[in-house]
Amino acid sequence: MHCDPRFSRVREVFERHFADGEELGAAFAVYLNGELVVDLWDGIADRHTGRPWEHDTPAFAYSCTKAITAAVLLRLAERGLVDVTAPVADVWPEFAAHGKGAITVEHLLTHQCGLPVLEDPVPVEEFEDQAAIAARLAGQKPLWEPGTAHGYHALTYGFLVGEVIRRVTGKSVGDLVAAEIAGPLDLELWVGAPDPVIGRAARLKAADRPQPLTATEAVPGQRPAEAVPGQGPADGRTAGRSPDALAEMAKAALDPQSLMNRALGNPGMHLLKGGANHPVILRAGWPAAGVVTTARGLAGFYRSLIAGDLLGPGTLREAMRTRVNGPDRVLFLDTAFGLGFMRPSLTFLMPSETAFGHSGLGGSVGLGDPERGLAVAYVMNRMANAVSGNLRGIRLVEAVYKSL
Repeated sequence: MHCDPRFSRVREVFERHFADGEELGAAFAVYLNGELVVDLWDGIADRHTGRPWEHDTPAFAYSCTKAITAAVLLRLAERGLVDVTAPVADVWPEFAAHGKGAITVEHLLTHQCGLPVLEDPVPVEEFEDQAAIAARLAGQKPLWEPGTAHGYHALTYGFLVGEVIRRVTGKSVGDLVAAEIAGPLDLELWVGAPDPVIGRAARLKAADRPQPLTATEAVPGQRPAEAVPGQGPADGRTAGRSPDALAEMAKAALDPQSLMNRALGNPGMHLLKGGANHPVILRAGWPAAGVVTTARGLAGFYRSLIAGDLLGPGTLREAMRTRVNGPDRVLFLDTAFGLGFMRPSLTFLMPSETAFGHSGLGGSVGLGDPERGLAVAYVMNRMANAVSGNLRGIRLVEAVYKSL
């Protein structure tokens, strides 16, 4: 393990999480101006066998995948192969069915297209056939008028954006990540893991039985708005929204037919023994929730983004520009998105307004901050019992910023 003395408080927070029994196994990595200044790991990768978490233990990081998929598409846009302002149907004609002809690629990236759920259950036999799942979405009607609202497309984001990518390249997101991002940059990161990686991956432990949601548990790193520096009650993004939104989110979490649970539960990982630990899921490479990565690999992805190795500076700035910000039709809490990247909001609570990235179900998080030269990632295998995580990741991120 490695921790630059300037970031000793980060190591203290990381170790305290284990001492307090909050972690099973976890890893945390930080690059500052391209230099790896924090590379920590500890704990147990598999509670059934006692296998320890090693320096190269990867973990399934759920929706952290969405930012990687966005980068793949934006690279194609730089080459002129995709126009994010153009209709999806330009490259995917079948998508125009049921009045979807005006939906743009940008609507997919910003969760505005109105297709957050797959209406019919996806059979297990189809889990690795992304084109078939995308065809299901092409045959659906939007749940709201595209472009008039946004709602988190927890799983469908990937099948939609991934199909656009497949239509213009003939390749999957996972293939392009391997060939153009992880391979050339030597990153421990796979969207669709090969068998040797699956064999050494951390095994996720399901969250404890859910308790009523509170303002400190509902979202990754969430604390009451008044407790967040620079985001007190006078901040229009948070003021007056938390109590009602949290109540609605808690109610939706208990309703199997809620839009939130339908968005999160189909295709149903729970249909496979071990859920996300099953080789079918780890191998499938769903572009919304399919990345298997070390913290060092995920942080390295953001290091390369802000260094200009993956996207031109202008492309990244435009992708970071917030397109939607406010009440989320699916999560109820406020969310904010650029082109596939989360921006600071109630569901991506960051110490810096110049941070961008994506969190993942259970607590994982990856982010970049071009203004400060930071690239940060946290992965773990003890799942939190809220939709996108709990305080562990944000405590570590805050410790990084306090160390600058």
